[in-house]
Amino acid sequence: MPEGDTVWRAARRLHAALAGKPLTRWELRAPTGASLRPDARGNRRPRLPDTDLTGRHVREVVPRGKHLLARVEGGLTLHSHLRMDGAWYVYDTGERWRGGPGHQIRAVLGVADRTAVGYRLPVLGLLPTAEEHTVVGHLGPDLLGPDWDPDEALRRVLAAPRRALGEALLDQRNLAGIGNVYKAELCFLLRVSPWSPVADLGASARQRLMPLAKKLLEVNKSRPTRITTAERHPDHRLWVYGRAGKPCARCGTAIRVAEQSSPDDPASTPARITYWCPRCQPGPAPEPSP
Repeated sequence: MPEGDTVWRAARRLHAALAGKPLTRWELRAPTGASLRPDARGNRRPRLPDTDLTGRHVREVVPRGKHLLARVEGGLTLHSHLRMDGAWYVYDTGERWRGGPGHQIRAVLGVADRTAVGYRLPVLGLLPTAEEHTVVGHLGPDLLGPDWDPDEALRRVLAAPRRALGEALLDQRNLAGIGNVYKAELCFLLRVSPWSPVADLGASARQRLMPLAKKLLEVNKSRPTRITTAERHPDHRLWVYGRAGKPCARCGTAIRVAEQSSPDDPASTPARITYWCPRCQPGPAPEPSP
């Protein structure tokens, strides 16, 4: 599931493959079945622009929270967001593309020796670099970015004291980079129910929240498999996420799972699945399903 660490790695791969090189191939494709909009003459056209950037140099590819910004010569930026299952792959020239069926390809950026292919990208657009704030300006401090400010992130989280902690952590306007996995793992490590109001956080939890969030993403940003425990066994890499019905590694209680409403954010889905240990994380929680 793409979160801040996944996007950070994707940006690093894309930057290493494309930066400083002229584009030999540039394709942006509307998804199959995508709605088309009429132009000034009434013709229905894909929402993606027809601008051909072939021949221009890629300046850099940078992450911003869960967003990717590929800046191209001439003051243009290709903006993409992976959401739940989007992905960028980088292939050597002549290598077979293996990211999925062809109809899932949304973007192709090629240079002399490498080709970057974006699959299943639900958010894709070209805009002036000077206007990047229109797509990422709402984001809070980036856990893996140069603007990281733990005090400001905590201030934003605490600004809505009756909001559930799980919702506050997912809201990218508070801090950018946390997704469903890290939300569940953070709440477990803090021994707090994801449904506990932010106002109920004790002094220790408030003090640990941002340093712990930063640490989790930092230690995982350079490895493809997330580990929040000290174990590398596939079933014990995470404390609670994806472990519904299995015993808690701390107390043996069965891990529970339920839906939790998502924040009002353009990149979020209506609800997210939340995992927690009812014994290690006391506090409000939904009633168990029949």
